[in-house]
Amino acid sequence: MERKSSSNLGKRLRFDEEEKDYRFKILLPNGTSVNLNLKRTVDDDMSLKEFIDRIRKEYDRSVGIEVVKGRRKIVWRDPSICLEDLTGVKMPKTIPLMCYPPDKCHILRLHDGVKDSSDTFENMWDLTPGTDILMELPQEYTFETALADLIDNSLQAVWSNARDERKLVSVSIGEDEISILDTGPGMDDSDKNSLVKWGKMGASLHRSAKRLAIGGKPPYLTPFFGMFGYGGAIASMHLGRDASVFSKTKNSKKVYRLDLSREALINSREKTWKTGGSIRNPLEDEISASPHGSFTKVEISKLKVKLLDINQLKCRLKDIYFPYIQCDEMLGTGRTTTPIQFQVNGDDLADLTGGEVAITNMHSCHGPDFVLQLHLLYQDASTVTSSREPQKAHARLKCVYYPIVKGKESINTILESLRVDGDTVAETFDTFCRASIRRLGRLLPDARWGRLPFMESRHRKGDRAQVLKRCCMRVKCFIDTDAGFSPTPSKTDLAHRHPCTVALKNFGNRTLEKDIDVSVEIFRGGKTLSISQLEKEYEDWVFEMHDKYDEESVCGEDDPIVVVLNPHNKKGLGISSNVVRVHKVIKRNGNTWKSGQHIKICKGAVGCHKNNLYAALEYIVLEGLEEDVCGEARLICRPLHVPVEKGCVIEIDDMNTTSLDIRGSKSFPISVIDSGKCKVMEPAELKKQLEKLDQNSPSTIDILRSKDCHQLAIEEALPIDGTVSAGSFSLKKVVAVLRPAFFDPGSSFRSLDQKSIIKADLEMSMEVTYLGEDYDPQEEHIYAERSKPSVHGGIQGLYIFTVGSRNTKHFQKSGIYRFLFTVICEDSGCLKCEKRLIVLPDTRVDQWKHLSDEKCRTYHVRVGSCSPPVSIACVDIYGNHMPFISSPGVLVKVESTNCVMGHSRRMKVNLSSNRLILNISDIWIESSNLDSIRPHYKASLVISSQDELYCVRIPCQVTPGVVFFVTDLCMELEKPLLPGSVIKQLVLELKDRFGNHIERGVEVSIHVEGLGFQDQKGSTREVDDKGYIDLSGVLKVKAGYGNLVSVFLNIGVESYYKKEFQVEQRKLRIVSTVPEYCAAGSHLEDVVFEVVDSVGMVDEGIHDSKFGKHTLRITSELPGIHDSLQYSFIHGRCTVPFIPIPEKEGICFIVAVHSNHPELCTNVEVHVVRTPQWQKESGYKAIEPPQCSDGGMLLLQDKAVCIVNDAQVNFLFICPI
Repeated sequence: MERKSSSNLGKRLRFDEEEKDYRFKILLPNGTSVNLNLKRTVDDDMSLKEFIDRIRKEYDRSVGIEVVKGRRKIVWRDPSICLEDLTGVKMPKTIPLMCYPPDKCHILRLHDGVKDSSDTFENMWDLTPGTDILMELPQEYTFETALADLIDNSLQAVWSNARDERKLVSVSIGEDEISILDTGPGMDDSDKNSLVKWGKMGASLHRSAKRLAIGGKPPYLTPFFGMFGYGGAIASMHLGRDASVFSKTKNSKKVYRLDLSREALINSREKTWKTGGSIRNPLEDEISASPHGSFTKVEISKLKVKLLDINQLKCRLKDIYFPYIQCDEMLGTGRTTTPIQFQVNGDDLADLTGGEVAITNMHSCHGPDFVLQLHLLYQDASTVTSSREPQKAHARLKCVYYPIVKGKESINTILESLRVDGDTVAETFDTFCRASIRRLGRLLPDARWGRLPFMESRHRKGDRAQVLKRCCMRVKCFIDTDAGFSPTPSKTDLAHRHPCTVALKNFGNRTLEKDIDVSVEIFRGGKTLSISQLEKEYEDWVFEMHDKYDEESVCGEDDPIVVVLNPHNKKGLGISSNVVRVHKVIKRNGNTWKSGQHIKICKGAVGCHKNNLYAALEYIVLEGLEEDVCGEARLICRPLHVPVEKGCVIEIDDMNTTSLDIRGSKSFPISVIDSGKCKVMEPAELKKQLEKLDQNSPSTIDILRSKDCHQLAIEEALPIDGTVSAGSFSLKKVVAVLRPAFFDPGSSFRSLDQKSIIKADLEMSMEVTYLGEDYDPQEEHIYAERSKPSVHGGIQGLYIFTVGSRNTKHFQKSGIYRFLFTVICEDSGCLKCEKRLIVLPDTRVDQWKHLSDEKCRTYHVRVGSCSPPVSIACVDIYGNHMPFISSPGVLVKVESTNCVMGHSRRMKVNLSSNRLILNISDIWIESSNLDSIRPHYKASLVISSQDELYCVRIPCQVTPGVVFFVTDLCMELEKPLLPGSVIKQLVLELKDRFGNHIERGVEVSIHVEGLGFQDQKGSTREVDDKGYIDLSGVLKVKAGYGNLVSVFLNIGVESYYKKEFQVEQRKLRIVSTVPEYCAAGSHLEDVVFEVVDSVGMVDEGIHDSKFGKHTLRITSELPGIHDSLQYSFIHGRCTVPFIPIPEKEGICFIVAVHSNHPELCTNVEVHVVRTPQWQKESGYKAIEPPQCSDGGMLLLQDKAVCIVNDAQVNFLFICPI
């Protein structure tokens, strides 16, 4: 574009910071569209030619390369090419951008001069949602909730209309299309009010308006229902595959259209959801529907949901939006107003008299309601602000009383009226919804609660307790809540875990009140109430309603019997009171009804829907005591086919307590008399019914034979009470019939006579049980089936069961099958018939099978001994045991990893008397290869026929035999072998008779003589994993010098090994010469002893390096020699410095002995005389022994060791040689 002056350029440069993004959507004449983004300054202008060139470049970049087939080309060089806005105003040659605010996307239309320009445009609207909203989509949707979501959008739209503007929501439902029109403000192409926000999930204008709907006056009619932002798009795509939205605002002359296609959105490969649209002029019907000029219309086609009945749909919609359709609380005068005009298929819902809400309102007592206001405060962790302000919520509870009128509960009348209107309500008086909830005036249809805790009559006691309990059942609470309560995503119920929901559902429950972090304030009539005050005022209100509006139903003509009922009979009678009055005579509608009359209750009466019931009237039961207002009156009737003894009975026990048991009788409301459905039977009619009853009474169950089934064209009949082979059938039929008492089983020609087959509408059951074989009785339930009577071959009353269709595998198992047929007849009680089917094994042998013991799963084989017996069965292809033809020859061997470990050379084989079990005993296995599979010894015992066609592999553990050979592998003894020596190496190898090492863990007894065990294990030793017993470093010599020591091994009483060892010889001798005669009273001095080996060499190892290990002790029976003194050996020698001679004449024996080895000893014989000459001739001098300071004897040597006893101190002197 040519610039006007340099001043403009300077100005543009000065205001670079004012550059803005301008967005345009250009609708092209070939039905496509492009988005054009321009970055310009505010005061910049652009020539039309440059603008169109920019459009062409964007078109070539994004669309032109992939022009859809069938789209015409755009004539860019046409002289008449122009741009116009949606109002039809053409753009000038210079486009002033300042006229197009940068905060919105402006839609312009391009004309290239060709007449066939398109009116619809691809990718006109961008519906791409935010990723976070995709995580919130509802999991379940129904037709009603989807349609209600669309109506919610319309209701929110029209609610903002001015007073003089029409507020209309019109729904049109046809077989192929659904249309919803509202006269709200409409939508256009502006960012603030863009039509995109209807179809784009998460772009709802009402999501942020929740806070505006908290508070206010009940019923809180502020329809800011939008919370999740996906109602329109998701709801329309749930109802149909295509949807179009048409919308117009007051300021726009055109109607904007947005198209949605489920397949296009789902199959889009791009990350954006773009859809087509168009712009047109409003239609005449749209202008007439909205005189003020704005509206929105949604048209849904290609419906993919089943439509409800239109009348029921009208009633449902009126229930959901009732306060918006007709409300008497908006003006404050009690006058009914219509805030919104709702139409369905042209009918105004305000004129509709049906629906649960309307019917429920019509049957209330119209007395004063019990109204409460609740203000709730709670801290919501997900929405806590920095100021931690608590969240608020409000609710109004309006309790309405539905009295008993003329003996009939109004709630029952409501339920009957709903059923007459076609509503498939399954509720009863006891299960009827006692609390319904609206949020912002919109009904939450799934929030059908029972009574709130404060509505229960738990605390009251006294005479009127039962009356209060019954009357509380006549109250329903209508709850209106504001936006402080949160709904589920489908808006059909309150969010279950929301604090306000929990608090409301437990309102009045004192035990849970402290556990709920919600503060609840209670107001009634402007006054604050506590829970205790609330309960008191509520009970007073209930009694007030009861006294004013409940009406007595019926009175008996005789004295009543008061009976306290148990829960079972309360259910059978169809009443809730625990106390009833029983009459035998009443007057009703001018007639007398008494016990014993035979009556007919016509079909269509309550509890008698299909056929007439002929019965005897037994009792009339009235609820409550005489001073109570009666809640219900019931007729107790015994059907004619029920015996008298099985009818209702009243009994008085020993405690004078009266009880009632309804048993086989039936209970009907007294309204059957009022409706004319109960009549007294004439004698002729009674006789006819009794005769008919006798003819039709079942007596026995009979099973049709195969030929009878064939005659009825029922093939593959199962031969009950016969035999079949396993697997010989996959589908069989069993046909049972009920026979009257006059039927003769022997007259087979009458078995298919219709007179011999009862046509009663009863249900028969067949239970199949497997009873096992004769040799193995058991009981296993196979399956059970129920059948109703059917017609086949012109014969009625056939009960046809299919056997094998579900559990074919069971009939592949041989044995006895019991078929038990049962039918419960009201007159003749329970009839049963038992038949048996024997399934034989198949004749084809499949394999041999080991009959293992469940308790002992591992089979043990010990070589060289008889193994446990083995039982083998022959089985068919279905696993059934079948008899052996004869006693077969068998081969037995032991294998491990395809290697034969050993064979059995002998065994005993015998066949059981029924030829089903082959017993093999005394199996003797020999093998010398067990060391190759130790230590686990896992192998397989293979038992096969002689031809090895059939075999059984039994996992087993093959262990070696008992100990037979014991050898010492290595032995190392100390040289020489002395007392106290240790046998350094001694390893015993243990094998069985076949050369297999003994298995690990076998215990053997090691016996020793002259040896001792150094460890704590003792003589019992276990074989290690190599088959050895290692005694190295374990045995220590305990015998003395010159003795034999031995090791021998015993198992039981058998000795398998013995080894002897010789301990070195040693001898103690005196070296000093002792005179033959010694003078009495003298002593011997420095007597030397030494220990020598077998060749006379001194054993220098006898050396007392430790105290007391090698010492010498001198003993004698004569006094004067102290045996407590010990003398040390030094390198094999010991010197005794002083040995006293006794003062008495005679022969004296002095014994020298090694203190630890008593076998080292020597005797010295001394002759004591009194010859003075002896002293001169002797080489020894008589000296007096030295004395200690305490008067004791002191032996002097070079070294001394003092040993202290209790009585004295002894000194031990060690002298070197």
